[in-house]
Amino acid sequence: MMHARPQSPLVILLMGVSGSGKSTIGAALSQRLGWPFQDADGFHPPANIAKMKSGIPLNDDDRWPWLAAIAYWIDARCAAGKPGIVSCSALKRAYRSRIVGREDVRLAYLKGDMGLIAQRLQARRDHFMPASLLESQFAALEEPGADERPLVVSIALSPQRVADTSIERLRLVPQSA
Repeated sequence: MMHARPQSPLVILLMGVSGSGKSTIGAALSQRLGWPFQDADGFHPPANIAKMKSGIPLNDDDRWPWLAAIAYWIDARCAAGKPGIVSCSALKRAYRSRIVGREDVRLAYLKGDMGLIAQRLQARRDHFMPASLLESQFAALEEPGADERPLVVSIALSPQRVADTSIERLRLVPQSA
């Protein structure tokens, strides 16, 4: 199996508001690269999920343990020298600073407008994050600055094209078929 070229990230953090395609793109990248993918939703404690299911936005006190769990996973991957992909909304710079501020981690921002994402959320089934919270996500969103070295990819592209663009721009080598 081929791994990333030198100076490529060991861990890719996919960020964006709910409905931006983090899980879909994470799964596509995992399949193409042969890297494990962890969806940030799996790091939420049950109380956070219950709160969101009830239509109540999370606050920072809810998010800190969740972000710590994601950071622990990233640190374990990096310490072992093993690549990985993780999704996380990471809407605020303060959240990203807790999980991305590592040399071997690269931020990929899945950017889209509220109308497109609202359509996607309306079509989504069996997810705990209701479409009614989308406005609060955009209100909290602090787009990454140039100093965060984000890879910004439009989600108006097909999921396959988003994955291909990410691999190309991050200079990664897909595993051979």
